[in-house]
Amino acid sequence: MTSLARPLRRAAPASAVVAGLIAVLIGITSSAAIVFTAAKAAGATSEELASWMLVLGIGMGITCIGLSLRYRTPVVTAWSTPGAALMATGLEGVTMAQAVGAFVISASLITLSGATGWFERIMDRIPVALAAGLLAGVLVQFGTQLFSTMHSSFAVVFPMFATYLLCRRWLPRYAVIAALAVGTTASAAEGSLHLDKVQLAVAAPVFTTPEFSWQVIISVALPLFVVTMASQNLPGVAVLRNDKYDVPISPLIGWTGGVNLLLAPFGCFGLNLAAITAAICTGREAHEDQDRRYLAAVWAGVFYLCVGIFGGAVGSLLTALPAALVLGIAGLGLLGTIAGSLTSALSDDTWRESAVITFLATASGVTLLGIGSAFWGLLAGLLTALVTQGGRRSRQAAPQGRTVWAQSPKPGKPVPEERR
Repeated sequence: MTSLARPLRRAAPASAVVAGLIAVLIGITSSAAIVFTAAKAAGATSEELASWMLVLGIGMGITCIGLSLRYRTPVVTAWSTPGAALMATGLEGVTMAQAVGAFVISASLITLSGATGWFERIMDRIPVALAAGLLAGVLVQFGTQLFSTMHSSFAVVFPMFATYLLCRRWLPRYAVIAALAVGTTASAAEGSLHLDKVQLAVAAPVFTTPEFSWQVIISVALPLFVVTMASQNLPGVAVLRNDKYDVPISPLIGWTGGVNLLLAPFGCFGLNLAAITAAICTGREAHEDQDRRYLAAVWAGVFYLCVGIFGGAVGSLLTALPAALVLGIAGLGLLGTIAGSLTSALSDDTWRESAVITFLATASGVTLLGIGSAFWGLLAGLLTALVTQGGRRSRQAAPQGRTVWAQSPKPGKPVPEERR
């Protein structure tokens, strides 16, 4: 037993498994209802709804596991939540075949972005401080919701917060795990946890032949591509860069787009790099050893596969988990990442004002032209830097005028302490 237990503990450390579970839990519960709304807008049947969940779960699971193992980096993928929100209104009056045609076009453009490398070249020129401000702005809402939720669900959230603080003092490695256990127990005690309503149902794929309509391509496919790249992949890259993971971005974009393209006829509308859920797997709570945090993303992929297979049960699970429990554990799990992002954003005098503008604009949640605040926040920060600095180079700039991220010796490996 001992010889088997040791490799099992190494492949499935408790903190990494729980981080992966929390990432999936947050990703699913926070936006599954939006995905269902988008599918119904296109007239999806219950079988087609289950097919959407099946292929989305499989797509996220395959890319999480495959890319994380390939680069030994916690690469977490997700469906495009702003894309789903866009489709919830954009697919009204559109047939399922036309919707699938839009998915194919959007996925093809994402794949092309990864193959050509243009997205990575843009990211390489973004100052570290602005990317950190962007990430902090994306995550700050979860930090504030931790405390705002106490007003209506004090009996659930406050015991979680107290448990987290006590464990940070004596058992920091298990602070989030203990908070989740206490929150689940508190939810069950107050009667807001209804696991008896969960019904297991295996989903089956439903193929839809794509139909290409230029009106739908312009009104759905192109906006879906833009919001996925600007509102999802952009902050997703910021998460990896902020935690000093020097993984090549173009292959990540290319593979997510390619898997998306393959599964689009079954209802996979958009796969991309995760931001909020990825931050859970890249932080210290996932594993003390930065080289081993990729295991959290691998386990997230395993749980995503389970979600896909039992896609029909996701809806019933959403009603079983109280929102206070999900928001509370999300806020606690991201405290360290928010603190680290703010530190990186404000540490360099050269970029401090621009980083603050990026943070505030992103945190505002403003949406213009169907594009989320992550894109507009970064644009505001870059505009601030351009106006206030008048084209002066940062101390981080290379001789060619190009902003450089800290480089690590091998792709996918964290940057050594002395080179950060």
